[in-house]
Amino acid sequence: MGIAFKDLIPGKEITIKELGGKTLVVDTYNLLYQFLSSIRSRDGSLLMDSKGHVTSHLVGLFSRVTNLMNQNLKLAFVFDGESPDLKKKERERRKSVKIKAQKEYEKAKSEENTDLMKKYASRTSRLTPEMVDDAKKLIGLLGLPIIQAPSEGEAQVSYMAKREGCYAVSQDYDSLLYASPNLVRNLSILGKRKKSDRLSYVTIKPEILNFADVLNGLTIDNDQLIVVAMLIGTDYNNGGIKGIGPKNALNLVKKHKKDFDTLFKEVKWDEFFDFPWTDVFDLFKNMPVEENYNLEWKTINTTKLKEFLLDHDFSEERINSTLEKLQKKEEGKKQKSIFDF
Repeated sequence: MGIAFKDLIPGKEITIKELGGKTLVVDTYNLLYQFLSSIRSRDGSLLMDSKGHVTSHLVGLFSRVTNLMNQNLKLAFVFDGESPDLKKKERERRKSVKIKAQKEYEKAKSEENTDLMKKYASRTSRLTPEMVDDAKKLIGLLGLPIIQAPSEGEAQVSYMAKREGCYAVSQDYDSLLYASPNLVRNLSILGKRKKSDRLSYVTIKPEILNFADVLNGLTIDNDQLIVVAMLIGTDYNNGGIKGIGPKNALNLVKKHKKDFDTLFKEVKWDEFFDFPWTDVFDLFKNMPVEENYNLEWKTINTTKLKEFLLDHDFSEERINSTLEKLQKKEEGKKQKSIFDF
């Protein structure tokens, strides 16, 4: 979704070490799209194995997840289910953007302009069922829990964070709309992220946003935060109300307090959208979630994990090196528990 909350909601910088020992529930689709966008060849093409299967997301997932496991983070992964009907228009819009980007990529390719090829290629990222299945298999072989959401992954992540005392992990601010107690952003061992629509990277640090602190800082409640997001634009009403930015949206909400009907009449919602504002608001408030899920961490299936990765042309040396680090980490934990006893 990527609601434009950055100017309204500052995060608090933290270190990976500060998250050690904590359980983090990850919005997996969000993570996979990051890998598909950023992990590519010099000409912008996706990494593939000798059989023609995309591996960019697997390369990112294996590296990122094992690094975080070595930092003593306890991870669980949520996968999106069926998108709400209101999101279909946004999906069509994104599809058209990707088609246009593909044409620009082909043009740049014919001109042998590798910079432009990489620029436009990153905008064509598409997550196929095969990629999702491979990601699930990799996560499962690492012994980490997988939770299938009935609908939006971030709603499920937030539900679990509220119920289990976990931390919600997402690159976007959306989890806050579902009242996640905490939101962790920029969870990157590499400490860098590709700039939007650029070929360079920016240094980043993990940051945490506490839901209660966010509301106190803005002096609004959860319902009002949802309305602010709707005015700016969400996946269910793309673009929001023309001419209304984050600060203006916040001022309007404070002006009208809880009289949302009057607020949306003032901004002429019906001139921008052919459905009532309550449809979007109710969707955020009542997004379906899976209540009966299982959080169980298992031992890494080393043999099958190596087979899976080798089948996708991963370097055996790299696999062994990574697994050795994880094994030493586990042995260290066992030794520590014995001395504690």
